[in-house]
Amino acid sequence: MLLKKANVGALLDAIAANERVFVPADDRGTSRFVAYEEGVAPRFDLINTKLPPKDLLFPATETLYRWSRDGADLSIDSAFSESDPFCVFGLRPCDMASVDRLDAVFLTKGYVDEFYQAKREAATFVVATCAHPGRECFCDSIATSPHEAPAADVLLEDAGDAWVVTPQTEKGTAAVAAWAPYLEEGDAEPVKATCALKVDMATVPEKLKGMFDDPIWSDIGDQCLTCGTCTFVCPTCYCFNIDQDVREDEGKRFRCWDSCMFTDYTAMAGGHNPRASKESRVRQRFMHKLSYFNDRYDMNLCVGCGRCMRDCPAAVDISLIIDRIAASEPAQEKEAMAHA
Repeated sequence: MLLKKANVGALLDAIAANERVFVPADDRGTSRFVAYEEGVAPRFDLINTKLPPKDLLFPATETLYRWSRDGADLSIDSAFSESDPFCVFGLRPCDMASVDRLDAVFLTKGYVDEFYQAKREAATFVVATCAHPGRECFCDSIATSPHEAPAADVLLEDAGDAWVVTPQTEKGTAAVAAWAPYLEEGDAEPVKATCALKVDMATVPEKLKGMFDDPIWSDIGDQCLTCGTCTFVCPTCYCFNIDQDVREDEGKRFRCWDSCMFTDYTAMAGGHNPRASKESRVRQRFMHKLSYFNDRYDMNLCVGCGRCMRDCPAAVDISLIIDRIAASEPAQEKEAMAHA
């Protein structure tokens, strides 16, 4: 089945009549996924939005529970609620791969985050493949490819003036059935793009295990501003803090995005901080992205979207860091050479 790009507006109107639809669009000086409504112009021409869609599943600020006190009586009420169905239309394969990573964190290893789970189960993901990956994109070296998204409910393969529509899940099949008035029979040849930027991740997770004290972290630390920009534009970073807002006899607890690049993130009561230096925080970020997460979940935490490279004010380039690690000598070989 084909979805002519000229028919997308009518399709979005139809979907939005029954559930919320989030699309890539310009919003207050940046680009992000916003609710489709009158006045919103979808930007399917963007390689990627500046801000990823992770906040649709893992909001930047989310209330967990509220409490109130009346004399000696204390009441606590969970802020959890079921999520109404919604559709994320037009995200790229790398962002769909990032959902896989968030699923692993919030839904596996013996604990299910009910706040995340409710939104995840309510979501239908419609992925649009990339006909022209950006110069900072390297997803096909590390996570997926510009023209594949196995976890998507519906895959839209770019074929010029139309998308080839393929449902990939039961939810996707139901969605495509409802889209029938806006689809056409026919064949088209989708663009099978590849990324120009390549990295070699094959040996990186294992090599990093012997590079805890490598000079690379000092080198990157000298360059890095620890501003946290990389973590907030990253679709897979999930560090958060739990805080509270107290107003006399009532208040709430909420979680909000935090960053491993911030000094206070690992500050402990009593004044100790295991990652007080910039070098140690830089090391933690890249070790987690490229090794620790791989050990725990058998996949890289980086999905090659290139956002951190595009927006880093100090031009820290994760692809160059991966190349440097890949080209490094294993720790045991260095030691052997030192004693030769």
